[in-house]
Amino acid sequence: MKQPLRLNAEDLSKMPRASVDTRFDGVAVHYEGVWLTEVLKKAGVPSGVELRGKWLTGYLLMEAEDGYQVIFTLADLDPMFGGNPVLLADAANGKALSGAEGPFRLVAPRDRRGARSVRMLKKIEIVLLRK
Repeated sequence: MKQPLRLNAEDLSKMPRASVDTRFDGVAVHYEGVWLTEVLKKAGVPSGVELRGKWLTGYLLMEAEDGYQVIFTLADLDPMFGGNPVLLADAANGKALSGAEGPFRLVAPRDRRGARSVRMLKKIEIVLLRK
């Protein structure tokens, strides 16, 4: 991962689309976007049986416009390990995300708390901790 992968809304619209229904503060929301695993695949990150060795020390550092940060390990997201699906959303309830919500939001529907559902996402960094 020597070269950053830069994706915009148009790039995401050409990737396999997905959706998830969830609740935030008791309100039902239908999010649309791309599974984060699809973005990782496009970036050349191994998955499944190929996710081993140094990649198992990896995590994703997600950063919002306001500096808020969260992490997910690569194994957390992989269907053969943690299988925690995370959606990189660009729309909610049929409308493009904007303002304090967008243009992109991470949605982690299996998290019991919404603290890792980062709004105004601006950057995803892959970090390997192998010593």
